[in-house]
Amino acid sequence: MAYAYLNDDTTPETNQTWNEILARDVPWETYASARLITDKDLQLIRRYDKRSPELKASMLDESGPAYVEAFMTVLKNVTKPESVQYALAVLIQMLQENPSRARLFHQQSDQHLATQPDPYTVLERLLQRQDDWWSQDKACKLLTIVIESRPRKSTGATGAGSSDSASYTPADHAETHISLFLDWLVSQLNNRANLAKNPPTVINTCISCLAALLKERGTRQLYLRAGGLQVLPGVLQRAKDSPTSSQLLYETCLCVWQLTYLRAAAEAMAPVGLIRLLVEVCRSAQKEKVFRMALASLRNLLGYEELGLASDMVEAGLNKVVITRQMQSWGDDDVVEMLGYVDEKLKEGIVILSNFEKYRKEVMSGQLDWSPMHSSELFWRENVDKFEERDFQVLRVLLKIIETNRDVKTLAVGCHDLGQFIVNHPQGRYIVNDLRGKELVMRLLGHSDVEVQKQALLCVQKLMLSKDKLDFLKG
Repeated sequence: MAYAYLNDDTTPETNQTWNEILARDVPWETYASARLITDKDLQLIRRYDKRSPELKASMLDESGPAYVEAFMTVLKNVTKPESVQYALAVLIQMLQENPSRARLFHQQSDQHLATQPDPYTVLERLLQRQDDWWSQDKACKLLTIVIESRPRKSTGATGAGSSDSASYTPADHAETHISLFLDWLVSQLNNRANLAKNPPTVINTCISCLAALLKERGTRQLYLRAGGLQVLPGVLQRAKDSPTSSQLLYETCLCVWQLTYLRAAAEAMAPVGLIRLLVEVCRSAQKEKVFRMALASLRNLLGYEELGLASDMVEAGLNKVVITRQMQSWGDDDVVEMLGYVDEKLKEGIVILSNFEKYRKEVMSGQLDWSPMHSSELFWRENVDKFEERDFQVLRVLLKIIETNRDVKTLAVGCHDLGQFIVNHPQGRYIVNDLRGKELVMRLLGHSDVEVQKQALLCVQKLMLSKDKLDFLKG
């Protein structure tokens, strides 16, 4: 396995090359005298330091775990930035020359029999070096590789239909470390001060590492739990708007694509705006690999037919994008197949969005506004029977909004709509009472907002009216 994100050779802050960092003279004897490294560590480092690539390779073939452990001890105990950077550069160089050496981080060496290897904790501490982004950056990449190469990890990579049930096996002791790392990655993408200081480096590194980590089903679940889905729209928007960010755009779409195999993530993508952004990427992407990854994400989402995501895609204009893209010539047959599949699914799933479907989407979003259909008598007469669908799903969500929402406009509109349902549905008053609607609305009679009070009072009055009087209001 090759680790492409290790192949940068300069530090953005100082423009130093790897060779300049690796040419530093580190006071190893001083660290040994201070008991920061052992005499065995000193011997190993001195034997390895500044040698030819061929000799280093021979040493690593013979006693690789011991050399890795020696430099990890430096990272664990030494705090001087120049020495930390040097040790990180040495370890990354090992992996650049031979990616299979990642297994050495998990193997116990003959030199350190007293302790089991724990590369996770050492690298996690380096992530907290607030004034040394270079070290944070390299520790982030190394930790990703350590996680990817760990033994006894959860089985299975990306694959449809196998997302929800799989998780980490009990034998995988790295889950806690992975959760902490994912929390850190999400916090970096949310940290405006950090992004302002090193925007390209922070975003590119975090997304590259996420794209690698999300290959595992269990990691996707942990990432969703960490609130990671909410940070992706901002990154995708930023990458889409930058003409020089095609690799970042591709890797962000790759992250989204991998998350589409997790149903819980798929359900949350429309509310956070990811479907709209994926359609925009399909519309504007110049590079085929970017377009293919965005389209593959939408294709997977259409597979969850019960979620009804085709309507969101049509609203965002995907059907028009597909027609235009089908006229192009594609070197990848998979793109042609995906375009055909998406085109067919959009035609099957959507004709024209009805007013009620628009209303349902608004209710499901949890935020209501005084749009014309709320006050339209025609809308309520023509659509009130559709509230019965899916065991009164829309009505139940409307009542939940009235019970839990704090936005005064949403509460006022919600009480108004509940009153409209009561007036227009033949059994509206009884259905609302059965669902505790009267109790919920009466709580709002003492609300601090005048409009909420007014709409709650009108709703309660309709609940109290006889059928004859309700028919009079309806007429």
